[in-house]
Amino acid sequence: MVFTGAVKTFGRAGQRVRAVDGIGLTVERGETVALLGRNGAGKSTAISLLLGLNEPDAGTVRVLGRTPDQAVRAGLVGAMLQEGQPIPRVTVQELIAFVASTYPRPMPVAGALDLAGVTEYANRRIDKLSGGQLQRVRFAVALAGNPELIVLDEPTAALDVEARHTFWDSMRAYARRGNTVIFSTHYLEEADENADRIVVVDRGRIVADGSGEAIKTAAGHSQVSFDLAGRSTEGLELLPGVVTFEVTGDRAVLHTEDSDATVVELARLNAIRGLQVSQASLEAAFLTLTAPAAGASRPEKEAV
Repeated sequence: MVFTGAVKTFGRAGQRVRAVDGIGLTVERGETVALLGRNGAGKSTAISLLLGLNEPDAGTVRVLGRTPDQAVRAGLVGAMLQEGQPIPRVTVQELIAFVASTYPRPMPVAGALDLAGVTEYANRRIDKLSGGQLQRVRFAVALAGNPELIVLDEPTAALDVEARHTFWDSMRAYARRGNTVIFSTHYLEEADENADRIVVVDRGRIVADGSGEAIKTAAGHSQVSFDLAGRSTEGLELLPGVVTFEVTGDRAVLHTEDSDATVVELARLNAIRGLQVSQASLEAAFLTLTAPAAGASRPEKEAV
């Protein structure tokens, strides 16, 4: 999958929003890639270009050596999107069998049901399923064409914790077959745990691209946490190196550019009870990478 200088703009004259702003991105076969960004960053627009639902105003998008539309029609790409209503009065198995019949080389229906974890309710009607069950059915639909690339937009949004773990077990099984996975999510821990590579998009541009560890390191911040033990939080933001901080219960977490200087000053203040120094979380790195620049404006909403 290759984006080459892809641009997509929405709106009328005087109110144009460049949702995708010259993205260049190559994803190799077999990679599992997480696409992260705030609401309005351009993720959904990029996915729509990848699936052929929109065409770029400039630049190109190629999927497995074809245009997105050609790749989708050939069954090389499967998609699991957030939107879509259940079809009434058909069973899960009937739906998957119908979808599979529209592709030239579909996955066996039983295989799609098993990989998506829906075999046990294959004979139940779609409109009688819970939200979590329906989400798994959407995954089975995405698998029906036996795609080499699967694109997932917030795939676990309706799932509880146990169902999310089950879903990612299925996804890893699909990826182990040599297939490519691209997913967007607001659950940053899912990206950190399941993606080989993370791409952070902000204001229509790629601002970071690498492994979770590489992105956390590149953000340049560490976390220094300690027990307040009843102390005031006044002045914590003024400590050497501290960029921001948060307090949970009686414990302060400082995000710092210089953990050594921060710790030395805390020691001088005799405020090192329960001290812990660690690498920044992916969430902290994400917030740093997507923080608004001074004087920059952000589109009110994403066009797609």
